[in-house]
Amino acid sequence: MQPVCLTFDNGPEPEVTPGVLATLRRRGLPAMFFVVGEKLRDPARRALAERARAEGFPVGNHTLSHGTPLGRRGGAEAVAEITACDALLDGLQEPERLFRPNGGGGALGPHLLNAAAARHLQAGGHTVVLWNAIPRDFDDPDGWPDRALAQHAAATAPVLMVLHDLPNGAMRHLDRVLGRLQDRGVEFLATPPAACVPILRGAAQPGLGAVVSPDPAP
Repeated sequence: MQPVCLTFDNGPEPEVTPGVLATLRRRGLPAMFFVVGEKLRDPARRALAERARAEGFPVGNHTLSHGTPLGRRGGAEAVAEITACDALLDGLQEPERLFRPNGGGGALGPHLLNAAAARHLQAGGHTVVLWNAIPRDFDDPDGWPDRALAQHAAATAPVLMVLHDLPNGAMRHLDRVLGRLQDRGVEFLATPPAACVPILRGAAQPGLGAVVSPDPAP
């Protein structure tokens, strides 16, 4: 039975994130939150990110706008998406600067980063956290639980699962899914599996090249 690392993307959202935090706290489970930077300009959403961090959940950078994946942008634009979100996270990323690129629906590949973004993340000592399980709660708010459980059951390596604290109704099923996993005896990881980390505190790891688009020809 493979362990699971839980992550939540695209928040924080006042209608949803408090319930997610309460569920995790009640079940005593670790998780990571990757927030969209521009949402932190809203004081209520900023307060939720601060609450998550105060309750012991790492908070990471999920780009400023969650727009076009960084590997499909120019170098300066991609770097700006990272730096602007880091600035808005001010103080919430300690002790580790976590970053997750947006995948445009959860796909992995060289569209995730461009070379300039990868160099910036390495120079800044970031840890990049990818994924290997996408239950698609973002576009299937009622069907994702069965998919999440099936993905876990079929896994042959530790699972890094991406969920979303978005106001689409999907997280009303969260407690049931976590209960099913706990009933299976699943261990929940506080840190991401190494296979899902192509940059660790600034150092390139195996697999980085597969998620970085090359510099354009001069």
